[in-house]
Formats: sequence, C-alpha cells, structure tokens
Amino acid sequence: MNNKRFLLLLVFFSNTLLLSGCWSKSELTDLAIVAALGIDKNEEGRYVGTLQIINPGTVAGGMQGGAGSQGPSVSIITGTGDNIVELSRRTSRKLSRRLYYAHTNLVVISEELAKEESISSILDPLERDAEFRSTAIIVIAQGTKASNIVKVLTAIDKIPANKVIKTLKFTERTWGENISVNMQDAIKTLVSPGKELVVSGFRLSGDANTGKKVDNTQQTEFSSFIYAGSLAIFKNGKLTDWIDGEAARGSVFLLDKLNASAIGVKWEGKDEAIVYELIRQKTKVMAKMKKGDPRVSIEVQAEGNIGEARVPIDLTNPDVLLKIEEEIEKEIKKEILMAVKQAQKNKSDIFGFGDVLHRTNPKEWEKMASKWNDVYFPEVKTDIIVDAFIRRTGLRNNSHQVNKE
Repeated sequence: MNNKRFLLLLVFFSNTLLLSGCWSKSELTDLAIVAALGIDKNEEGRYVGTLQIINPGTVAGGMQGGAGSQGPSVSIITGTGDNIVELSRRTSRKLSRRLYYAHTNLVVISEELAKEESISSILDPLERDAEFRSTAIIVIAQGTKASNIVKVLTAIDKIPANKVIKTLKFTERTWGENISVNMQDAIKTLVSPGKELVVSGFRLSGDANTGKKVDNTQQTEFSSFIYAGSLAIFKNGKLTDWIDGEAARGSVFLLDKLNASAIGVKWEGKDEAIVYELIRQKTKVMAKMKKGDPRVSIEVQAEGNIGEARVPIDLTNPDVLLKIEEEIEKEIKKEILMAVKQAQKNKSDIFGFGDVLHRTNPKEWEKMASKWNDVYFPEVKTDIIVDAFIRRTGLRNNSHQVNKE
C-alpha cells in the first residue's frame, strides 16, 4: 500500500516538472488594448496611424453611453512611420503600456490611401502579426480621413469600434446595401483569380472636432455621428469607384449575401406603391463559353412578404399576387443589371464571374486570365432569371386606401 502511494506521489510531482507555468503572462495594467486602427497618409507620404485604446476602468462601470462618469471610454493615440510596423513601434514612445492588438476588431483605411496604393500592402503586416485578429472588419473612410472615423465617440455603444461593426452587420442584415468584410475574407479575395474586392464605406456626419468630445454623447441628438456609406469597388487592390443605392443592393444580390431588404415596386402608374419585404434569397451564378465568348447565367430566388400597400388593391386575388410578383422580379432584375453595368464600366469583376469560369472552363480561363478585367469582363453577356414569391400579405388583406373614383 505504501509503495502504491509512493508511486502516485512520484508521478504527481514528475508531472509538475513538465508544466510550463505562466511564462508569457501579461498584466492588464501593462497593456494598451487597441479596439480600432485607422490608417491615413500625410502630406510627406508617411503612414499615420490612429489607435482607439480602451479605458478599462471607464468601460467596466459608469453610464451605458459612450462615456462614463470618469471620462471617455476610449483614448486616441496617433503615430507616424514609413511603414505600418514602424508606425506601431514608434507610437509606443507615447504610452506607458504595450500596444495589444488581440482585441482589435476594426481597421479603417482612408479613401485617399485606398486609391493611392494597393490594400494588400496595408493588410500584409497586419496578417503577419500573430497577435492581430484575422477576423477584424475592414471599412473605408468615405469622403473623410480614417482618423476622423476612429475619433468619433458614440453614445449607445461604449466602444466606438463596436458601434461601427454592429451598425455594419445590422444594416447588412436588414437593408442590404452593405456587406461586412473581414481581413481574412479580403486577403482571400485579393489572391483569388477572377474576382475583385468590394468593401463597405463609412461616412462622417457633422464636425469631426465636435465628434471626439464627450459632450457629443450627452445629447439626445448627436452633433456628429458615423454611419454606413456606399460600397467601395476595387481593382488590382486599389479603390476605383463607389456604388450605392439600388445598384449596391443589386451587387449584394449577386454576391448572394442579401439577408433582407424592402423593395418598392410600381403599381398602376404609382411609384413605390407596394413594398415587398424580402426575408430570404438565393442567387446562383453559372458561366460557360458560347461561340467562343464567356456568358454568365444568374438565377435568383426571392421570398418575402407584403409590407405596405399604398393603393387600393385586393391581396386575396391570386391573379393580383401573381402580377405583383412579376413586378418584383422586374425590379430585382433591374437592380442586378445596374450593378453589372457599373462594375463593367469600372472593369472590375467584383462578382467573381471569372472565378466561376475558372472552375467550369479552366483551359479557356487560362487564355483570358491576364486580360479578363480589361477586355473580357466588360463585354460579358448576362442572362438573368428571377423567381419572386410572396409568402404572406400581412394581417390585412385589403389596403386602407379607398378607390373613390
């Protein structure tokens, strides 16, 4: 019995020698947790980084708004460098803590910088850093500097970076003119043959200097706020154009990322007379060669409810519902065509038509790959088939509108 106990103790103490312990531990008081990183370029051609650093004490307590009783929930630190790595390390001279990027969920790139150089050169050092999250969301500062987007304080969400991410995801889920793209997705697209990058933009409303003050979060109506903007079209890694409105929604349709939206259609000569609330959709893109030229077939299945009727209409009549579905199909097809034409105008295949052709006709693709965006994609013919279905008409079958004629 004693021998068994001795062996058990020997095994136990032997195992403790193999444990590494907390050799790499870091105290919270030694870390500057970066929530967002904004990247611009100054007049001298140097990178300017704007870091949104969380104030742990303020975030943990205080009000639910953008700032607690002890001050703002985040602090802003800026730094410059000839490259991204130098920028980060030089910024450490202004801090008493080590910059910690493991919780960085947002990267904001200025429109000017995105047009000037390939986004690949910006993402490269971030991807190489083992600490940096590959799931960080990327947005483009539309019509303003990236620093202005990062500096604005928000009232509802304590951490402004979370406000941007949540706004982007909710508008993607409910409206359909924006998409959230993380760093991993962006890099995957950049290295994929036959597909160009598309990223959502974010705009600033109001004065940037007002937005970075705590007073901005303590009003019922914000003097300065940030909101989701247009879709940025890239070509060879550089921003070439913006796409918005119906064409943006058509783009999201083609990317098969539209979760929900509200589509207004004309009825008896009145615009936006009936509103179709899209609840789900599925888009299938196929490519083939026809008489030596690439041809793309697009099939869209849409399902939704009648959300609003602004004209006298009998929604119990199956023939009426069938005609409404036809109008919805025309509208969706129109928006998809608008998206295709704008992408072709910019010679940027953001929909991955070339990628589909690459998979189905690899030999033909090899001949066209080098000239796809500039020569073949702008001339691609598309066949679009839309099948829309009305699932429900709501709690009321007939409209409140009364036809008195």
